[in-house]
Amino acid sequence: MAEIIDGKKISTELKDEVKANVAALKAKGIETTLAVILVGNDPASTVYVGNKKKACEYTGINSQSYELPEETTEEELLELIDKLNADKEVNGILVQLPLPKHINEETVLRRINPDKDVDGFHPESVGRLSIGMRGFVSCTPAGVIELLKRSNVQIDGANAVVVGRSNIVGKPMGILLLRENATVTICHSHTKNLKEICKEADILVVAIGKPKFIDGSFVKEGATVIDVGIHRIEGTKKLCGDVDYDSAAEVAGKITPVPGGVGPMTIAGLMNNCYQAALMQNGL
Repeated sequence: MAEIIDGKKISTELKDEVKANVAALKAKGIETTLAVILVGNDPASTVYVGNKKKACEYTGINSQSYELPEETTEEELLELIDKLNADKEVNGILVQLPLPKHINEETVLRRINPDKDVDGFHPESVGRLSIGMRGFVSCTPAGVIELLKRSNVQIDGANAVVVGRSNIVGKPMGILLLRENATVTICHSHTKNLKEICKEADILVVAIGKPKFIDGSFVKEGATVIDVGIHRIEGTKKLCGDVDYDSAAEVAGKITPVPGGVGPMTIAGLMNNCYQAALMQNGL
């Protein structure tokens, strides 16, 4: 049976490091502040925003919360972002997605100053990542790299396969693994011989949004399997990922569970990005 990669434990380690770093900045008179904007009352988004506030409290990051009604116009939201962009006290700006249908997400994300884009979604942030410049990396892929490193998984020289090519996970994941000197293959819905390609992977990262799609027959003996997906199993309160955990765990060397694997790392990555923003904006 595979060794379980404990995302809760590793995310706490990372948050503790951020907490110490934020306190050290504070001792120099530099505060770290995150502004979170929530439009409407989507239940899942409300939970996520609550978790982000708790993480800010834990790490000593100041949290500003803007909870706007569903009928907020795009213009009103852009005005608020402009105000936060200009506020020197605010280091990071996060707009919780999804936004109501009448607001264009791309327009909103592009309006955030790239130096405050702690979610790493701005096109300039993606460009900086792709050419190795200093900037912000999408929190989930950054969290996966931390999971691998802190679980002593050899990335340098490894054959890494990413299943999924989304802008938020798949593409930045591939670039980050490449930056760590892995040989990277990105698979998607048009990939031929998916199973054969996955079976070549030393590190298999799955982010396709299909419950239990990848089972043990896709996994190379002893490989590390990272499951980014999260789904509620129909008719139950239980959660599962994109990987069929039971069969994959029989073959893999290391594996992330759902819940308790990648999920906690996303918020820890966000806290680290907020700290990095405070450093950058203060010329450190």
